[in-house]
Amino acid sequence: MLYTSSIIAILALFISCYAGARVGKFIQSSQGLEWDNIANITGDLATLKKTIQTLNNRINGMHSPKVMEQELIAQMLQNQQKQPVKSNVRHIGG
Repeated sequence: MLYTSSIIAILALFISCYAGARVGKFIQSSQGLEWDNIANITGDLATLKKTIQTLNNRINGMHSPKVMEQELIAQMLQNQQKQPVKSNVRHIGG
């Protein structure tokens, strides 16, 4: 039991030292970063996200080109012109 607790304590010490080193490295790398830079990065990320979202929608077919819609409308108009016109007028009497 004593050996197990000692090994766990040493392991916890190494993990905490590793976490402290990572936090120190992060603080050192972000030391010259100002709020203006963060705002610019945030805006760039939002623009990039919107571009990727639009691209994914186009790939999935949600935003198909307008040419397809115009072709469908033209086909519908042609189909309507080919069908005979039915009138609602009845001829009663003689």
